Amino acid sequence: MAFRRALRRTALLGGGAVVTVFGLSQLLEYRKKQARLAHVAAEGELNIPFARELPSRAAQLSALRSKEEFDVLIVGGGTSLFTFQSDFSSGTSSRSTKLIHGGVRYLQKAIMKLDYEQYVMVKEALHERANLLEIAPHLSAPLPIMLPIYKWWQLPYYWAGIKMYDLVAGIQCLKSSYVLSKSKALELFPMLKKDKLVGAIVYYDGQHNDARMNLAIALTAARYGAAIANYTEVVSLLKRKDKEGVEQVCGARCRDLLTGEEFDVRAKCVINATGPFTDSLRKMDNQETPNICQPSAGVHIVIPGYYSPDNMGLLDPSTSDGRVIFFLPWEKMTIAGTTDTPTSVTAHPMPGEEDINFILNEIRNYLSPDVEVRRGDVLAAWSGIRPLVSDPNSKDTQSICRNHVVSISPSGMVTIAGGKWTTYRSMAEETLDAAVKEHQLSAEPCRTVGLLLEGGRGWTPTLYIRLVQDYGLEVEVAQHLASTYGTRAFDVAKMAHVTGQRWPIVGKRLVSEYGLLRPQLCNKYESVL
Repeated sequence: MAFRRALRRTALLGGGAVVTVFGLSQLLEYRKKQARLAHVAAEGELNIPFARELPSRAAQLSALRSKEEFDVLIVGGGTSLFTFQSDFSSGTSSRSTKLIHGGVRYLQKAIMKLDYEQYVMVKEALHERANLLEIAPHLSAPLPIMLPIYKWWQLPYYWAGIKMYDLVAGIQCLKSSYVLSKSKALELFPMLKKDKLVGAIVYYDGQHNDARMNLAIALTAARYGAAIANYTEVVSLLKRKDKEGVEQVCGARCRDLLTGEEFDVRAKCVINATGPFTDSLRKMDNQETPNICQPSAGVHIVIPGYYSPDNMGLLDPSTSDGRVIFFLPWEKMTIAGTTDTPTSVTAHPMPGEEDINFILNEIRNYLSPDVEVRRGDVLAAWSGIRPLVSDPNSKDTQSICRNHVVSISPSGMVTIAGGKWTTYRSMAEETLDAAVKEHQLSAEPCRTVGLLLEGGRGWTPTLYIRLVQDYGLEVEVAQHLASTYGTRAFDVAKMAHVTGQRWPIVGKRLVSEYGLLRPQLCNKYESVL
């Protein structure tokens, strides 16, 4: 979310070379120092209207219904910027691979095809990866990912590519990649197929709780004064004629889906950040406008945790049809999935048997024959729509942009489409830069690099111990609360207090196998959602 001090009101509907010189400890200390300086720069002079308690959804809607004209109205409830017709993060933003990454395969294409645009995209994503890990430490962490090698000639080939990935990251390299022998690879990933295994390469990317990250962005926006509302849909766009008689978008007619009430939200600028449904809002502005969204589905399945180690992922860089598959540990389970399967935007499609069986077959190709991969082991499956786009300003209207596109319609509506989770912040910054320039809004430069998200301020990896000691929570429950809410976990723990009982205070779990507590369903700090 690109916050700007001078934007009065915002409505959101729906959020290498250096490594070889420094030792690891000096590198980590340098990064921590830079992060502290960035936090100071980002937060030093920012006003926080709701520093103590967030306004309720009713209060947010009251602000939206007011006669005041907002500077910016943002339509969409995903990561880019936020009214939304369902829960925040109920769409693609919660159906990702859970990775914060620069894109190893994009770097490969950049090198092999001498594609500078791909290189710039990877460079930007690696910068944003480091920033996201810093601003949401409770929701994200580095994750080692293993690339098993089954042919001798692939070892130097992939090794050079992965080291180039480290080099492009530079000072923001999470941890240096390394090569493993066959025996060491099997020790760390005993489920791997042993036959013809040469060795493995391990590199680092980030992993995050995508749904909670989206909520943290929304809550942070609300804390800094944005009016946000879920279960609120745009019925139509409001327009007025400028001095030249050209119709300009000046807001939206909205409907509260919980009550059916309709109301107008007026704004100097409307931003279309609706992801896969980008073209729907564009056609609401102008029925003749061409489609730019090329939806692509990422299909994922959830299988038992014994398919992967607790702290190591695996990358299959070349499947039978050329796609990439990840096997990643997640919430005591394993996520396996692919990207870039053509789909429709009419609704989030359910993965078909063909998709599920494809993933299972690829898993069989990499796992030991001793591990029986069964269809009955699939515990869940989902499909998230990635809004690949063609640039409306490009002469080649059929070309697909792997990055994101910011465009402005003749009526002044700003559209942000494409991109990926990792680069949400830079996408938001670029979008607001375009909005500020187009509509001559008064705003200072973006201040979100280093700006801690909700729950991140004061968080430490040992915070859960205080929850155990102060509230008598089970260790697993305390760890879950600390990694879900960050420093706000104490407020949830207080709600789990048993009247008349001082210690131990054990909150009632919703599911016995997980640390979910009943009070999480009615956490007052999420009443805004």
